[in-house]
Amino acid sequence: MAGETIFIVEDEPDILNLISYNLRKAGYRTRGVTTGEEALPSLFKERPDLVILDLMLPGIGGFEICREMKGNEKLKNVPVIMLTARTEDVDIVTGLEAGADDYITKPFSPKVVVARVRTVLRRAHHEKPRSENDRISIHGIEIDRGRHEVFCDGEAVELSATEFLILSFLASNPGWVFSRSQIITAVKGEDYPVTERSVDVQILGIRRKLGDYGKNIVTVRGVGYKMMVEST
Repeated sequence: MAGETIFIVEDEPDILNLISYNLRKAGYRTRGVTTGEEALPSLFKERPDLVILDLMLPGIGGFEICREMKGNEKLKNVPVIMLTARTEDVDIVTGLEAGADDYITKPFSPKVVVARVRTVLRRAHHEKPRSENDRISIHGIEIDRGRHEVFCDGEAVELSATEFLILSFLASNPGWVFSRSQIITAVKGEDYPVTERSVDVQILGIRRKLGDYGKNIVTVRGVGYKMMVEST
């Protein structure tokens, strides 16, 4: 559904204009700034439908902006697509852990940008209505998918967007073993450009944040991961 407002944060004016031009051509409204210092006040004021965020900004960087957004009640559900010249796994994983929904590496095709924007917005628009099925309770872990909250015996646990999706997926299918590629497909969709190694990093993060409760996410050597079945 075109017509949404896309907020672009990119310090190179030529790239900002290229992205903006192609998105407007596709039917979207755009707003762009070249610094993080400009971005945050505008985002808090306007709340766009999606943000394209360059990570390598002077001053306030993209990682910090993304964290600020995801920690703000008004902006936490606004999808973020990272724009980066970095291709190392650690940088991409760091961005995803900060709460980004997708990423695009430079150099890029404008058609890819438009396609990714459509995909992320479509995913956001088709979230299921809140219901009892949005709540999962297993091994003392309470997951509220509607509110994007996790508690371990009443204590809140702060997870990144990707960590939350992985935990919810495994907890929804206790006892089933999933490969790393199956986990990526389940939480991000087919052909999502993330290495399987990044799943290991996310699982380590989930276990660390869950503390003793993290032992219920088991590594199945040579296959992948599973959530243990709750004993009766």
